[in-house]
Amino acid sequence: MLIIEGWIGEAALEAAAKEFKQGHYQWVVTAGGPSLDSWGHSSWSYAKIARDRLILHGITEEHIIMAPCTDVDAQRTRESALAVYNALANQNIHPAALNIFTRGAHARRSRLIYSHIFEPAIKVGVIAWLPEQARTTPWWRSTERSRELLTETIGYLYETLLYLCQSKHTYLAPNKASSKSALSIQ
Repeated sequence: MLIIEGWIGEAALEAAAKEFKQGHYQWVVTAGGPSLDSWGHSSWSYAKIARDRLILHGITEEHIIMAPCTDVDAQRTRESALAVYNALANQNIHPAALNIFTRGAHARRSRLIYSHIFEPAIKVGVIAWLPEQARTTPWWRSTERSRELLTETIGYLYETLLYLCQSKHTYLAPNKASSKSALSIQ
């Protein structure tokens, strides 16, 4: 199972489509909430735009599960992970493992959050995609990547403390559905 965080951008979605095909996954889940729009125009769903882009890159609709989440100001990754959990539970799909395809430094936090929600029943991996330029330039030579690393490190620490300070039941409530049946797929 491949989970794609829809906000990662066009080039990353193209790379995610390649990963889906080369990794021989059965399903791909597109996750994300509404776009951030501070101008008062209509927003779009990152889950939907990712699905549409994957179709353009040759993935058939029957292999794509959309998991849109609600509009939230904080903990967007957590809400996306819960939306993925609920989308899979609603379709009675329970993979043995999943890989999250996301961008750069955000990967560590995504893996942490998805692990809190899916493990120990489902193994969670992560694929941290970077644009070509980022692969050739060290992060400390880029203001944007340095800022991203600092922001994501703070976010990781926040999620760790939030999870440790709450019971697992409280952290996951109220959206996490419960299901007892299991269907093991990739």
